[in-house]
Amino acid sequence: MTDTILSLENIEKSFDGEKILKNISLDIGRGEFITLLGSSGCGKTTTIRIIAGLETPDGGKVVLNGKDITALAPEKRDVNTVFQNYALFPTMTVAGNIACAIRGSRAEREERVSEMLSRFRLGGLSRRYPAELSGGQQQRVALARIMAYRPELILLDEPFSALDVYLKDQMQAELSEQLADYDGMVILVSHSRDEIYRFSSELLIVENGRIEEHGGPRELFQAPGRRVTARLTGCKNFSRAERCGAHAVRALDWGIMIRTEREIPEDIRFIGYRAHDFLPVWEEGQEQEGGGCGIENAIPVGLKNIAELPFERNYYFRPLGEGASSDALLSCFLQREKWKEFDERGIPRFLKLAEEKILFLR
Repeated sequence: MTDTILSLENIEKSFDGEKILKNISLDIGRGEFITLLGSSGCGKTTTIRIIAGLETPDGGKVVLNGKDITALAPEKRDVNTVFQNYALFPTMTVAGNIACAIRGSRAEREERVSEMLSRFRLGGLSRRYPAELSGGQQQRVALARIMAYRPELILLDEPFSALDVYLKDQMQAELSEQLADYDGMVILVSHSRDEIYRFSSELLIVENGRIEEHGGPRELFQAPGRRVTARLTGCKNFSRAERCGAHAVRALDWGIMIRTEREIPEDIRFIGYRAHDFLPVWEEGQEQEGGGCGIENAIPVGLKNIAELPFERNYYFRPLGEGASSDALLSCFLQREKWKEFDERGIPRFLKLAEEKILFLR
C-alpha cells in the first residue's frame, strides 16, 4: 500500500440512541479506489458523510494529509462528493455548477469550464438548469464539477443507482475514463457487484457498523471468509456446518457429509455455495452405508419451483439429505446455453458440489 493520505481513527456515531458506527478505522493511500459494501442501514453512507464533514462523529477523528479535519467545515476540506441525487445547485446553469468548484481568476475558471464541458460532452447544455436535464446529464455535470476541482479525495455515494441499465453502463465507462489520470483517492458506496469489480482496488465489508472483512475484490468474491461477505457478493446457498475432522464437515441444513482434500478451518460455522456452480446429476450412485447416495458431496434434491428470466433460469430445490432442514432452499441458476440439457433430461436428482467451489465460512 502507498503512504497513507486519509485515516479514520476509531470513528463512532449514534442516532437516537442507536449506535450506527462502532469503532471504524481505516487507512487509504494515494491512488486507491475503495468500495464500501454492506446492507442498507449498516453505516456506509454515514461513514462518507463524516469524511465529507456533513456529519460529526461522536468519537474518533478524521485525518487527511496528516491534519485532523474532524471539526473542519465541509467547504474547507479537500473532499468532493457525488450523492445519489447529484446535489446540483438548482438555480445555477450547467456552466455555473461547474464553475463554482474552480479556484483562480475569471479567465482561468472560464477556460477550465470550457474544458470540462467538452470533456463530458456537455457543450450544448451549458446554459440549461438541472431541472432541464436528464438523470444521465445531471450525473455528467456532477462528475465534471468534481474533476474540475480535482480534490484530494472523491466520495461517490451510489452515483449510478438512479440510472437505467444502458445509461448506467455508459456512465461507468465514462467514470473509468475520467479517473484514468486522477491520482487522488476515491471511496465508493455501492450495492452493484459489477461496479465493485470494475473499479475497486480494495473492498470493505461493512455490517452492523463495523468493518467485518476487507481485501481485493476478486479475492473476497472467490474466497470470502465470512458469511456476510459471501452473501453480499452474491452467494445464495448456506448451511450451518459441523466440523467432523480436518477433511470432513457436515452440512446440517442440507443433510449431507462433505469430504474435501482441503483442510477445513477449525472455526468454520457455515458452508456456502454459489447458485451458478452446482453440477446437476441425474443418475443415482451406489447406495452407501448410512443412507448416502454414493455420489461424493452431492445433495439429493426435490424441485420446488422454477423462475425463467430473459437470459437465466432459476431452479429452487428442497434438500432431501438425511436430517435436512425443512426450511432450507437451494438456488441453482442456469445460463440460457445450459437449458437444453435440463429440458431433455428432466429435473436432476442431485446437485453435486465441486470441491474447489465450496466456501468455508465463519
